Amino acid sequence: MSDNNVDKIDAVNFNHNDNSVFLNQAVTQSAEKPAPWIWLGLGGLLLLALLVIFVLPSIVTEYELPLERRVDLVDTSVVETVTNAANAISPFEEAQRALQRKDAQDVLAELLAYQSELDALDVAVWGQQDYEASLEQASIGDAYYRAQDFVLARESYENGREGLSSLIDSIPSVLELLLSEAERLLIGLDSAQALTKYTLALLLDPENDLAQIGEQRALTLDEVSALLREADDLVEDGDLQQALANYRKVLDLDSYNEDAAGKVAVVSVRITENEFAQIMSSGYVLLQAGEPEQAVAAFQRASLLGIKQNEAQAAINQTENEIANTEINRLSGLITTAEHNEQWQEAVDEYDNVLAIDSNLLFAIDGRDYADKRARLDRLLVEAINNPERFSEDEVFEETRITYFIGRDIENPGPGLTEQLDELEAFLEYSLVPIEVSFRSDSQTEVTLLRIKDLGTFEQTSLSLKPGRYVAVGKRSGYREIREEFTVGFGLTPEAVIVQCDEPIVSSSRR
Repeated sequence: MSDNNVDKIDAVNFNHNDNSVFLNQAVTQSAEKPAPWIWLGLGGLLLLALLVIFVLPSIVTEYELPLERRVDLVDTSVVETVTNAANAISPFEEAQRALQRKDAQDVLAELLAYQSELDALDVAVWGQQDYEASLEQASIGDAYYRAQDFVLARESYENGREGLSSLIDSIPSVLELLLSEAERLLIGLDSAQALTKYTLALLLDPENDLAQIGEQRALTLDEVSALLREADDLVEDGDLQQALANYRKVLDLDSYNEDAAGKVAVVSVRITENEFAQIMSSGYVLLQAGEPEQAVAAFQRASLLGIKQNEAQAAINQTENEIANTEINRLSGLITTAEHNEQWQEAVDEYDNVLAIDSNLLFAIDGRDYADKRARLDRLLVEAINNPERFSEDEVFEETRITYFIGRDIENPGPGLTEQLDELEAFLEYSLVPIEVSFRSDSQTEVTLLRIKDLGTFEQTSLSLKPGRYVAVGKRSGYREIREEFTVGFGLTPEAVIVQCDEPIVSSSRR
C-alpha cells in the first residue's frame, strides 16, 4: 500500500451533539399577545439553527475523520447542494440524519476491525491492490460523511467493509497458493524466497502442518543442496559408501527430501550388487580350486543379501550337483570293489549312501536290491555252514536245502559263493547218513529223545541218528530231572550217552 495514498484509520470522536434540534416546544396560541418568554425561546432556536447551518460545517471541515483522504472524486457541487439544503432541515429530518450517521458509524467500526485484522496478517504483501481499493471506498465514505450525506457515506463504508471481508474470506485460497509457490521455490532451491512464502503462510495459519514442515525444510535447504551435490559427485567417483552417508545425512536434516530418499535406495542397491558380485566371484574361485563345499558356503552368503537370489541359487545347485556327482563316482568305485569281493552288505551300505544323495538314481535302486538279496543269501549260508548240527531238524534241513539251490541258480556266483555252496553241499549230504549212537541208563529212569522218540527205561540201548544236535531227558520219581545234550557226527559223536537220575529230591518235612 502506498504511504502517499492511504493512511491508517484513526479513532474518531462522534460524541459532538448534532441533535439539539430535537427540542420539543409547545406553542400555545391565544388570541392575546404572546408572553415574553415565548419570544425568548424562539430567539434561542433561531440562534441554534444559525450555528448548525453556518458554524458547524466549517468546524467539521477543519478536522479530518478516520480513513479521510483528500479526494477529488466527490463533486464540490454535491457538498454545496447538501450545505444549502441544511438551511431548510426540519427537526424530523435532523433526527433521521442522526440515525443515518449512527448507521454509518457502525459500518465504519466493522470496517476498522477488518482493517486491523488484515494489517496483522501483512495484507499488503498478498492483497495490496484489493486492500487499497477497499480503503479507497472508505475514503470516499469519509468525504460523504464530511458533507453529512450519511446514506452515501454508509454505502461507501459498506463497499470498503465488504472488500476487506472478501480479503479475509480469501485467506484459505491465498494460503493454498502460497504453499504451492513455496513448494515450487523449494524445488527450485530458492531457499530465501521459499522461507518468505512459508513464513507468510504460517502468519495466515500458524497451525498449518505443510507450512511448518516447509519452513524447516527451507531453513536447511542450502546445506541439504550442498550435501546432495557432494554425494552425487561421490557416486560418479565410485565412492558409494561415503555417498550413501551423505544422502542419509540429508535425510537427517530433511526427512521429507524425496530426492535423497530415492538415491539412498538406489545407492544401497548398487552397494549390495557390488558385494554380491564380489562374493560370487570368490565362490567360483573356490570352486575352481577344488573346494566346492566352501564355494557353496560363499554362494549361500550371496543369496542372503536379498538380490539376484535365482542367480545365487543356480550356482549353489550347480556346485552341489558337481559335489554330488563327485561323491557318487567315489561311492560307485567302492560299490564295484565290494561287489567284486562279494562283500554284499558293504555294497548295500554304499548304495544307501548314493541314494541319500539322489534317491532317483536307477542304477543305485536296482543295484541295492540285488546287493541286498546277495547279502541275505550270504548270511543264510554262513549261518547254515556254522551250524550244520541243526540239519537233523527236518524244518531246518529243508530251509537250508532251498537256500542251497537258490545259490546254485545264480549266474556268475563268484568264487566266494561257490566255495560256500560246495561246503554246504557236503554238510547236507553228510547230514543224511545215520550214525549209530549208544545210550546207557539205570533201568529206573524214563528216557526221552526230544522230537525223536521215547526210549523208556533201559540199562543200555542204541539208535541210528542223522548227524545233528540232540537232547535226551531223564525222569524218575523222587529224583531230580536231568537233560543231556549231545552232537552226532562232525567228529563229535559221544562213545555213549548216559541218562540216569541219581539226585534224590529231599522233601521239606525231613529238613
